Amino acid sequence: MSRDNVLWALAGVLVGFVTAYLLFETVGSRQPPRAVAVTPGAVAPATAPGGAPPAAGAEAERLQAMERQARDLETFLAANPATPEAWVQLANLRFDLQLFDGAAEAYARYLELAPANPDVLTDLGVSYRMVGRHQDALEQFRRARELAPDHWKALFNEVVVLAFDQRRLEEADRALDRLRELQPVNPDVERLATEVGKLRGAA
Repeated sequence: MSRDNVLWALAGVLVGFVTAYLLFETVGSRQPPRAVAVTPGAVAPATAPGGAPPAAGAEAERLQAMERQARDLETFLAANPATPEAWVQLANLRFDLQLFDGAAEAYARYLELAPANPDVLTDLGVSYRMVGRHQDALEQFRRARELAPDHWKALFNEVVVLAFDQRRLEEADRALDRLRELQPVNPDVERLATEVGKLRGAA
């Protein structure tokens, strides 16, 4: 295959990734933030060296497909680094593969090109949290809320870090009050409030 044909093939791959990304964003707007899937206060799941834990059968095939997609995107981005949609799709793949340092790097590259995106700032913060960079995570959540004061997912994750990682319970309570104002009937918020209450009772 000639170099031109390779570039056209990679361009086709990118179109598919962009379409998937737009669908992901549409669905994601109605879903809880990534950190809801992680028990508050828990560390990142144990992984095999280099990424996701070993899996079998259909799950192994799914992970292998994601790894191939990530490699294809890395190849594309090596030649086309000024493509923000590809960076965020790579970041999402790395996150789902539990490559949190790599996810953070890709989210940061996206933000160099498109800095005013509170959703990506929030996902960058969650990635930082998963590798223990708690203060860096808070900075990203707060940057997201400066851009979008009603961004409840950023505030939710801010409560998680304040309460479970840093034990700053008074600040967590204030943030939780605001979160309840933004999401008064959200069951994820009420579950979070219950867990924070348990921490407060144990303090």
